[in-house]
Formats: sequence, structure tokens, C-alpha cells
Amino acid sequence: MKAVVTEQGVTVPRELLEGVKEVEIQKEDDKIFIIPVVFDDPIFRLGKHPVSCGLPDASSKHDKYIYGQMH
Repeated sequence: MKAVVTEQGVTVPRELLEGVKEVEIQKEDDKIFIIPVVFDDPIFRLGKHPVSCGLPDASSKHDKYIYGQMH
């Protein structure tokens, strides 16, 4: 595939980026790479597989239980 370079740069067709939300652009010597970024922030996995621990306030005070700050 060829693309024209304009004053703003190059447009990559969307169909080549299906399912991609962010890319990293790298240049090595005379080559340019467009690499999809795998977005895996652990904060978005919280609550995916909840467990029961028998504490009625564990969801609101989980930090205190995890770090042992309950007095």
C-alpha cells in the first residue's frame, strides 16, 4: 500500500487498525513502524471475578483490609 505524505503527515486506513485504540510510532533508520498498544490497565480488571470474603464492608474499605490499617 502506498500513501501520500501531506503537510500533516500520513493517514493510515481505519481497516488496518480494526480494534486498535492506540498505536506507538517508531522510526529506526529508514523504516517507520506503527505498533498497536495493548491496553491492559489492571484497574479495569477490578470486579471482573468478585469473591465473597464474609466482610460486609470489604468493597468500601478494601484498602484498609489489604494494607492492614484496620484499628
